[in-house]
Amino acid sequence: MGACSDSSRMRPLPILRRGPVPRMRRVTEGVCLLTLILAACACGEVEGTPGLDPAGGGGQPGAVALTPWEIVEFPPLPASMRDVPEARIELGRLLFSDPLLSADGETACLTCHSEVWGMSDALRVAVGQGAGIGAGPNRVGPNVSRRNSMALFNLAFRETLLWDGRSDSLEEQAVLPLLAEEELAIEPDSALSQLAGIPEYGRLFAAAFPEDPRVTVDNFGSALAAFQRTFISDRALYDAYVEGNVEVFDDDLVDGMFRFAEMGCNSCHTPPLFESETFADRHVPKDVGVIDFGLAEVTLRGEDIGKFRTPSLRNIFVTEPYFHNGSARSIRDAVKHELAESGLPFDDEDVRLIEGFIDRALRDTSRGIQRPSSVPSGLRIPIDGEGVGAMGSRN
Repeated sequence: MGACSDSSRMRPLPILRRGPVPRMRRVTEGVCLLTLILAACACGEVEGTPGLDPAGGGGQPGAVALTPWEIVEFPPLPASMRDVPEARIELGRLLFSDPLLSADGETACLTCHSEVWGMSDALRVAVGQGAGIGAGPNRVGPNVSRRNSMALFNLAFRETLLWDGRSDSLEEQAVLPLLAEEELAIEPDSALSQLAGIPEYGRLFAAAFPEDPRVTVDNFGSALAAFQRTFISDRALYDAYVEGNVEVFDDDLVDGMFRFAEMGCNSCHTPPLFESETFADRHVPKDVGVIDFGLAEVTLRGEDIGKFRTPSLRNIFVTEPYFHNGSARSIRDAVKHELAESGLPFDDEDVRLIEGFIDRALRDTSRGIQRPSSVPSGLRIPIDGEGVGAMGSRN
């Protein structure tokens, strides 16, 4: 280890890798990175610091790579989020929580996408209307989906939605659960008519859409989309680390990040969103009696059978089980499956480190999504089953 000129100012730092790490070669040398940064700041040349490559693995020879990939800034908010009235977002929040939008008057969007479970439901596959007011991992009922409830973080940046990519806009997607028998099972015209008959909703739509205050399908979809676009995750430990706060990563997180890249995980779960607009057949175990062709149901192409969208790995620590049919019970099970799919050799240590990177480095609980205490319909808001409310508080 190199000596630091001011040890009283040093904080424990992770071992940083000098580029991608071969499987059987673990770098053990420490880097007194803070000394380099302080010296560079004194000279006003942080970006030109010899030996430090803030851009990741693509820098000068011999540079210390903070990451095994080029660091890319978190994308800016899309144009669809600019100048959106707060009243529209608030209307979307209420609609998202109101069971009026279901055949049984007890199921809402948040039944399957709860802040308690990382904007999912902790079920293997979603259970829709007809299962009562209770939500969460103990929910059972007659209307069962083929698919796991996909978490909703960073929807604002996606070009395709749902496991099979059948929708390319949140406004369009907002209406689809109404039409699905295994989800909300209510005719849109009936739902809109009921909304229009509630004076408070009339006032809310007028405030959200002053140019066209009517309760229409377009305005309904726009309000729900505006709310869902606020589900942003960009304040995880990984985000702090790539911004230069390297002390937030311990050795296991650095090792896990480099193993993640070494095993090719980042080719589909691409930083900084840790997802991509890709569809793949990962050969997950199929459910007996369930027919699900995935992307092929949209494209009608044989080569797309069994392909499903690459989900985000951000905030998945409370969204188990995993994959499109919930066949992996834990992050560890999912990591083992994916490493086996890679065709590369791996061991239990690889699994442990990659699981830890996904679990800890991509966890962001900074924005608690608050469900309302009541909704204009006066119906009871779904109640989550007992569990750890890791992603937000319940009113």
